[in-house]
Amino acid sequence: MLQKSFGRINWKAMTQPWQEMDWLLFWVAIALTIFGGIAIRSTELHRGITEWWQHWLAGLIGIGIALGLARWRYENLIQWCWIIYGIMNGVLLLVPLVGTEVNGAKSWLYIGTFGFQPSEFAKIVLIITLASALQEHGASSLGMVIKGLSITALSWVLIMLQPDLGTSLVFGAITLGMLYWANANPGWLLLLISPIASAILFGIFLPGWFAWIALMILIAWRTLPWPRYGALGAAVVNLVAGGLGKFAWEYVLKPYQRDRLALFLDPDKDPLGGGYHLIQSRIAIGAGQLFGRGLNQGTQTQLNFIPEQHTDFIFSAIGEELGFIGCIAILVAFWLVCLRLVIIAQNSKDNFGSLLAIGVLSMIVFQVVVNIGMTIGLAPVTGIPLPWLSYGRSSLLTNFIAIGIVESVHNYRHRLRF
Repeated sequence: MLQKSFGRINWKAMTQPWQEMDWLLFWVAIALTIFGGIAIRSTELHRGITEWWQHWLAGLIGIGIALGLARWRYENLIQWCWIIYGIMNGVLLLVPLVGTEVNGAKSWLYIGTFGFQPSEFAKIVLIITLASALQEHGASSLGMVIKGLSITALSWVLIMLQPDLGTSLVFGAITLGMLYWANANPGWLLLLISPIASAILFGIFLPGWFAWIALMILIAWRTLPWPRYGALGAAVVNLVAGGLGKFAWEYVLKPYQRDRLALFLDPDKDPLGGGYHLIQSRIAIGAGQLFGRGLNQGTQTQLNFIPEQHTDFIFSAIGEELGFIGCIAILVAFWLVCLRLVIIAQNSKDNFGSLLAIGVLSMIVFQVVVNIGMTIGLAPVTGIPLPWLSYGRSSLLTNFIAIGIVESVHNYRHRLRF
């Protein structure tokens, strides 16, 4: 009897801490990671390197972290969020001073031979801190909106000092998504991004710039608590933004950043320079047609016509070798991830958990849209990785940490606080 009972394994008891997890979300993330390793391997055959197994190894570590976070009560993050926030910003402050420059941005820190990007993990810290700050009172007042923006601003400035334009844009998307979910007035959010639009329109379409300013004045008049001053402020900010946009273009942005922003509209202006990535990426995706040329059979992929194809341009390799069907399968997988995140946000037992899920959703959606958009010529090259598919250990671990936190929100949605 002793041996018989000793040989039994109570699997239900062992898996009890994870029984309320959203397993569809978890398995889709794992499937994307596995497929990412296969796609990365395809881009590496001609180079004789083996980063694909590092992708899977980092994914395995990420899965373990996600499972650990899923059984840990996410509410505990509230009491730790400001400590984590302070530590993360301290690390970000070190990056411009002692970091290593890669592709024009000093965004890497090395501990011995191990390198990582603090800005990737800062995304999760921002989501946690904003969720904690907005959980009680939301963002229905201007004071709470300003508080949320202040939390983002410190980390955003430190990341721009590297400079890392792509990650700074992700920070903006996370902040806007979480403020919207916290009941911020949509007009206020539009006013927040209006200076960026003014800076762009001033340089490319002056009549559109004037029309945009008029629209912002109207929105400020209708939505802000002090219509006259708000409308005047909106006009002044957008007028100044136009001039500052030209100044930033000439004196702030690096040459490679200007090329990325300008050449995506017409990459043929510099087919062997700044437009090369976009041209070759579109050729690769177009060559895939309906069913693709077959795994490891793509000419653009195997002959290394597209630089950084295992990282930022992994979608072009998928498009060439697996075709339209493969691309649609990837998009469906991301749609499932986003759908489950929305459902988790809606079913969360508290505002903190709901905001955590929406923050992760905003991060994933923005990165997917921008990355795929840049591979097909609809967005400038910004160095934003495709979640779970692009090679990058810091990015992959960040995405699994995000999933682990959201799984904790779902796992404890019906359980009473101890």
